[in-house]
Amino acid sequence: MKLLLASASPRRRELLAPICPFETEVSRFEECDGRSAEETVLKNARGKALEVLGRFPECRVLGADTAVALNGVILGKPKDAADAERMLRFLSGRTHSVFTGVCVADKFGVTERVVETKVLFKELSEEMIKSYVSSGAPLDKAGAYGIQDGIVVESYEGSYSNVMGLPTETVEEMLFR
Repeated sequence: MKLLLASASPRRRELLAPICPFETEVSRFEECDGRSAEETVLKNARGKALEVLGRFPECRVLGADTAVALNGVILGKPKDAADAERMLRFLSGRTHSVFTGVCVADKFGVTERVVETKVLFKELSEEMIKSYVSSGAPLDKAGAYGIQDGIVVESYEGSYSNVMGLPTETVEEMLFR
């Protein structure tokens, strides 16, 4: 059964590529909010997967959604540079959670998981924040940062690939076990 990745994310494509062959079909699902970060990412991952499955019922579909959360505040992708700076100031020197909801759906059913990784941010100066944001790197990432950029993260506990947007260990288990 052909696997479709219901995502436009280049990072998710990059992370899934070593695991198995797939094609990309961007979901038309309109993302929504839940009562918590965990509920939000799971609802969005499920919605993305099921929307694509509705158009390609003979395929297996992988949907995912990632959010950064601190003290009940969910940080998605920044709207602009000023929003990215605000998010980075908020996260500076603090530990937050990155949640990714993953959904695998096909004509036989739906399997879902939420993976959490704890991330400690470095103390960021205004100069560091402005420089990082001006690079453009954080503008398309939840929480306005990429762990792979090696700039803002002090340490993490859990899945590195989860912070990038796709917990590969969990995805591999869902697809093959």
